[in-house]
Amino acid sequence: MTNRTAFVTGASRGIGRACALALAAAGGRVVVAARQTEKLEEVAGEIRAAGREAFVVCIDLSSQESIKEAFAKAAKEFGRIEILVNNGGMTRDGLVLRMKRDDWDSVLQTNLSGAFFCVQQVLPGMIRERWGRIVNISSVVGEAGNAGQVNYAASKAGLIGMTKALAQEVASRNVTVNAVAPGFIETDMTAKLNEETKIKALQSVPLGRMGKAEDIAAAVRFLCSDEANYITGHVLDVNGGMYMR
Repeated sequence: MTNRTAFVTGASRGIGRACALALAAAGGRVVVAARQTEKLEEVAGEIRAAGREAFVVCIDLSSQESIKEAFAKAAKEFGRIEILVNNGGMTRDGLVLRMKRDDWDSVLQTNLSGAFFCVQQVLPGMIRERWGRIVNISSVVGEAGNAGQVNYAASKAGLIGMTKALAQEVASRNVTVNAVAPGFIETDMTAKLNEETKIKALQSVPLGRMGKAEDIAAAVRFLCSDEANYITGHVLDVNGGMYMR
């Protein structure tokens, strides 16, 4: 993917950061996008220190206008976006009977609608040039469900449906669309869990350990590469065996 331009949302930390670094290491030019620009500058600095190109844009995935503005800035700097990694997301956990309307709306708007609007920004150029890679970061929760995360599970399951439908729409234009579904990964999100919850979660992982952000990034890098030319509409589980279909 040398000199291909990639746009990674939620790139300020965790899985998004690892994806940005992996795509840059593979030769790509990377647009790192999130709400926290200070952390993005750190990621961009790491990429530039390795001799690759990076560009920082602020993006709020709950706002269609913010998404349009971010992609316009990226296009002005780097030109056409050839690779899109929809990683940005949020959680607002709670049981259904206690879940407020805003907790439902904000998670679906950010995780699912935000990814959809990002796709709309890059797709015309990909179709015109007859080459593109879109990778949506779903979750094991979107496949198996999880009590207390109905909104999050719905958003991540929605990404899988979107992936498969979109893959069928754009395959004739040599644009592939795939999803990666992480399992129990060491991130800021899982770091907040108490020890009892972590132990219980690990008991459901046959490999007996948490995954790393780099494990997800490796899968994303592969799906964005020429080696994955004949893969589209696929959901790649990276979960240590936590969920097997």
